[in-house]
Amino acid sequence: MEIIKCHGSGNDFIMVDTTRDEALQHVDWAAFARIASNREHGIGSDGILLVVRHEDGVYGMDMLNPDGTHAEMCGNGIRCVARLADEQGYLARGILRSGGRDYRIARAEDIAAGIPAFKVEIPIRRHSEDFTFYREGDSFVGRVIEALHPSLRFTALNLGNPHIVAEVENIDLALLSELGERVKEATELFPRGVNVSLYERKPKGIFVATYERGAGITLSCGTAMTASATAAHLLAMFDEGERIEVSNRGGRVYCTTRTEPTLTTTLEGNATFEWTGRAEFEDGAFSFEVLNNTGEAELWLDFVRSINR
Repeated sequence: MEIIKCHGSGNDFIMVDTTRDEALQHVDWAAFARIASNREHGIGSDGILLVVRHEDGVYGMDMLNPDGTHAEMCGNGIRCVARLADEQGYLARGILRSGGRDYRIARAEDIAAGIPAFKVEIPIRRHSEDFTFYREGDSFVGRVIEALHPSLRFTALNLGNPHIVAEVENIDLALLSELGERVKEATELFPRGVNVSLYERKPKGIFVATYERGAGITLSCGTAMTASATAAHLLAMFDEGERIEVSNRGGRVYCTTRTEPTLTTTLEGNATFEWTGRAEFEDGAFSFEVLNNTGEAELWLDFVRSINR
């Protein structure tokens, strides 16, 4: 199969267009994800992105975590899929489907020179079946979850996948890891797990770190940055429609939140293609080769260095 190693804001993936070869409809993608994502014995990535085509003709994304589980949505991943879909002519309708939901997609102004950027409108719900610690119909904004921490004030949001986020003065990755592990134990509150983020204020926006369910602490999570920016808006840190910088260890995106007619945040960021190649996977045996290094990884690193000076 043809593969693309790509990333959005440092959140890296292995992407496969499954629509171009009937044989790819029969691959055990969960097993592929576990092997190919392994950073010691495989290519190494934060997950697998599959470009798929639904029966009604809409193209979409199916993402698998490194442990083989499915993710309903990935803000960084869907931008990479958007770029490939755009290049292949799949975006005629201007939407991509993920986790059963349709997302409006468009090109965006490039953030880093030489690397295409895309934006996705993410409708946000204030409740989902993943949250059992407050009643459906309510909202959970800036409130304590005693089972996780005695004083952190979390906001719970569903962006196609569930998130809880909390503002801190300074991000502590050890604390973030502890929170992620506590979530796993609190199955009565989070029956299917949840993504946990901490964010801190910066002069032009916020900085975010995330413990992703199924992956642990990652350099970047697009929906987590979106959830954090949305929470900051709901807590009156930013104005309606204000375009804010959201940074993490992997780079930077921009988020704009609007509450009318419904709560929606637009996420803008890079879609970096590091290299293209070929992989073979059969009966658990995996091998790959890099065929073309695009040079975009180096361009993105130059950008990250420039914003961290």
